[in-house]
Formats: sequence, structure tokens, C-alpha cells
Amino acid sequence: MDPLILGVISIFVLFFLLALRIPIAVVLLLIGLLGNAYLVGWKASLGILGMVPFTNISNFILTCIPLFILMGMFISVSGLLRDIYSSGYSWLGHLPGGLAHATIVACTGFAAVCGSGIAAAATMGTATLPEMSRYKYDARLATGSVAGGSTLGIIIPPSIPLIVYGVLTETSIGKVLVAGVVPGLLCAALFMGMIYFWAKRNPAIAPPGPRSGWKERFVSLKGTSPVIIIFLLVIGGIYAGFFTPTEAAAVGAFGSFILALSRGRMTWKGLFTALEQTGRTTCMIFLIIIGAMLYMHFLALTYLPMELADFVAGLPFSRHVILTLILVLFILMGCVLDIVGLLVLLLPIVFPVVKGLGFDPIWFGVIVTLTGAMALITPPVGLCAYALSGVAKDVPLGVVFKGILPFFLIQMASLIILVAFPEITLFLPRLMG
Repeated sequence: MDPLILGVISIFVLFFLLALRIPIAVVLLLIGLLGNAYLVGWKASLGILGMVPFTNISNFILTCIPLFILMGMFISVSGLLRDIYSSGYSWLGHLPGGLAHATIVACTGFAAVCGSGIAAAATMGTATLPEMSRYKYDARLATGSVAGGSTLGIIIPPSIPLIVYGVLTETSIGKVLVAGVVPGLLCAALFMGMIYFWAKRNPAIAPPGPRSGWKERFVSLKGTSPVIIIFLLVIGGIYAGFFTPTEAAAVGAFGSFILALSRGRMTWKGLFTALEQTGRTTCMIFLIIIGAMLYMHFLALTYLPMELADFVAGLPFSRHVILTLILVLFILMGCVLDIVGLLVLLLPIVFPVVKGLGFDPIWFGVIVTLTGAMALITPPVGLCAYALSGVAKDVPLGVVFKGILPFFLIQMASLIILVAFPEITLFLPRLMG
């Protein structure tokens, strides 16, 4: 069989196996192993299987993944999230939709030290939904603001998907992480603007709270200062060139551990839970990366990515039309895959095309990660929505998805802005040199 045809068939087989709900790591490993065996023989294929995990997972830069996850776990244990939420409410609670604004602020702060949208949805839902329910907030706005805000965790650094993107595409991880700062803040600002006008038009869905005094507002900032310090230390250190991403992750994990200890929140049970969850998440991500690398090796032997890149480059369409089709593909595929699976599945196919069209790989990494954020709240998978539904047991899943729709549209608007104005994403990385 022609290797190119075999590569095309492998894609259909891959989607068929995923439809059977077989884990994506297993599917990638299986197709990569069998495909390599068909093309180069079993002995060589087993040799590749033995070589790929070590050569890729031994990459020192990947150490930052478990360290950033651990940093988020320690921050969660320390109870800082509630302090961020309280501070946000002190400053913004008197505005229309004040509690929802505070939720977006808290999600942004949590995203700056977590990197996980699902963890943010579950944690934020527990902390904020009871308060919004007490103030008679509409369930759609309440759950929508938590679900939408939680997606900021995979845009604002430290973002695990951005790190995975950097590894898979051999793009500077430090620059990719820094590139996510402004787009993440832009998305948060647009969320808050939408909440304000929504609540202003219909005050009954989000009654404003009492206005806090200036003294109370500034005192509330004391509880948020540790998160700001850790974020500036980690991302500022990467930006200034003081730390590599791995060193910054180690500093952040150690700092968050000391913070949890100093607040008296670090119990032995909490420590073991943080380590266990970090280990589970890391193993899942690394196994997916191994499968992706094996599958990418197989696709390289079929010449499918190169042929596809040449074919697309020869189409009578502008490169922005082709980019739009690629982003639509990411959004549609994101409806049935999580962000890491989305990246490892599609990047081997589309990245050569994007690079051939002359788009900046750092900019592309941020906008495809934003499509992954959209996927986190899009049915039928919508992992953040399901995580939130598990916390808000009295709110039907259908109501959660209805509340999410306006935030999905805001993310779509953010995507259009970032595509139209690449400098929003690139000006910080370019200052790094």
C-alpha cells in the first residue's frame, strides 16, 4: 500500500477508535506502533517504541509540567482563592453583576498560578456559587461566569497546553508562555464587560452588593499579594531571562509550598493529595505525549504532513481563509476532545501547513490554545461545564450550557481580535529578544 494512502487511512481509524471511547494515548500508541511496523518492520517498530519515550520524555524542559501542576495544587491547598474572590468583591461588588466580576477576577488570579481549566471550574464553583445563590443571582449568569472564567487557566501562564504545544512544535516555551499573558487578560476584560452590560440591562439577574470603603478595599489586597508575587516571580523571571521555564516552575512550586505552610493550611493529607493529583495528571499528559510522538514518527514516514502542506499552499485561497478553516477544525474537534488531546492529534498534520503559510508559531500556539479553551465549555464534552455541574448539583446541566453560550461568543470575539491583530499576542515575546 502506498504510504500516503496509509497515512490517510490511519486518520480515519484514529477517529473511529476515539468514537469507541478508547483513551487517546492508547489509540496513538497503537496506530503508531502498527503503522511503523507495516512500513519498516516489527523489529524496527519495536525499536522506535523503545526509543521514543526516553528521547522525548527525558527532555529537561518537560520537568516544568509536573512542577507547574504542583504549584497550582499547593496554591489551592493554601486557600488563597477565597482571598482573591473576597478582594475582587470588595472592589467590584457594588457594580451590576459584582459577584460575577469578582468571580472572573478570582479565576484570572487562579489561572495565573494553576494552568488547569477543569481544576479552576471545580474550585471556583465551590467557592463562588453559594455566594451568588445567596444574593439571588440568575443560575445562568452564575454558572456561566464560573465556567467561562475557568477557561482562562489554559491561556494565562503557566499554561500546561502552551507547554505541550511548545514541546510538540519545538517552539520556545518561555516565549509561548509570555505570549499568553495579554490575550488572557483581554479575554477576562471582555468577559467582565459583557457581564456588566448583561446585568445593567436586567438588574434582577445580578443585584449589586453593598459598596465597600476604600480602607476595606486596600486591606483586602493583602490577601492577594502572595499570588501576585508568585506570578511576577515566575512569569517575570522567564520574561527577564532570570529563569528558564523549568527553573521558574521550580521556584513557583517551592514558593507556593512555603506559602501553604506559612498559612497553616499544609496538612500531611493535603500534601499527599497534592502529590498524588500531580502524579496522576503528569502521567496522563506524558503518556499522551509519548503516543503523539510515536504517531508523528509514523506520519513522517508516510509523508502525509509534507504532502498536505504542499497541497494547501497551492490552493487558490488566501492564507487567512486556510487559517480560518484550520481554526474551525480545532473548534469542532474540541467538542469531543480535551485540549491536550486536540493538540497532539492535529498539530502533526496542520503545523507544517501553518508554518508553510508563514504564520508565526508563537502566535499560532496562543490562538489554538484559545480554541481549546472554547472546547472546555462546548458540548458534548465541555469538561469545565461537567466539572461545574458536579459542584452545582441543584443546577441542571442544560442551564449551565445556556449560561455558557454568551461566554463562548466572547471567546469567539477574542479569537477574531487576536487573528486580526497578531501584535497583541506577539509584542511581549518580541521584547524578550
